[in-house]
Amino acid sequence: MGLDTWFHPSVSLQRADPENFDHLRTFSKRPERQVIEKGDLLHVDFGISYLRLNTDQQQHFYVLKDDETAVPKVLQQAYKNSSRLQDILTSNFKTGSTGNEILKASLEQAKEEGLNPSIYTHPIGTHGHAAGPTIGMWDNQGATKGRGDYPLYENTAYSIELNTSTEIPGWNKIIRIMLEEDGVFGPNGFYYLDGRQKEIKSIPRSK
Repeated sequence: MGLDTWFHPSVSLQRADPENFDHLRTFSKRPERQVIEKGDLLHVDFGISYLRLNTDQQQHFYVLKDDETAVPKVLQQAYKNSSRLQDILTSNFKTGSTGNEILKASLEQAKEEGLNPSIYTHPIGTHGHAAGPTIGMWDNQGATKGRGDYPLYENTAYSIELNTSTEIPGWNKIIRIMLEEDGVFGPNGFYYLDGRQKEIKSIPRSK
């Protein structure tokens, strides 16, 4: 479509095997061991640039097995866990609250609901990681000195980036559903710029 990307797109996968998932390892780094197969849960991370603005998105897909017509319910539930964490996080967006305060309140609420959360949300705009409050870091779920102390203002945009860990029966392992959607915080609260992925999409698409 002629659009630029502001970082290298990546594809990673999780499957029913004994190997733990490393969310920092991209598809391109280990192609010989990451051939996509039926029954794989795929994760895509990409960002495009348009009119000097940047997006940051993460989407999930599942490759149906020959005897499957829909994404397994256990995986869909894992996805719902991360969707719920999105709701918890954005419900704690309050004008004047710092990134650290939003993070703390959101993590506490998520854990009370039985989730295993990790939040690393950031402002977005003319830079992929723009000016504004840092709300958690992937390697620090506590307070971020400086950037995390910055307050939340109205009419600012954010990439809602986070994950939850869920044990999958039959896979004998814990997987992570890593979501990322772009939205705006305004006078009437938070809203997503172009909606959000609500469930894992199947490959091929189920009818």
